[in-house]
Amino acid sequence: MRALPEGTRRGRAHGRAYVASKSTFNGGRSIKLVAEQLGGPDYISLNFYLLESGPRLFPCEMTADKVIAFLRTFIPDRTPGEVNN
Repeated sequence: MRALPEGTRRGRAHGRAYVASKSTFNGGRSIKLVAEQLGGPDYISLNFYLLESGPRLFPCEMTADKVIAFLRTFIPDRTPGEVNN
């Protein structure tokens, strides 16, 4: 989750194009991610929290497996001047 860039950008997952928006709150301890498939029906929404007891993933109205599969395969498009490390 932390490796994904903050803000809104396009990218690809599972061979499909998405637009994803990542917002970070509480000094980086809370992350919200929403992604919509471009030209298709797929939608991803989750909240991620770094708690004292450990990290917690809260998918919004979908399975954790779907969210994890998306996160593992999503590759953000490069923006002008950006270099993938």
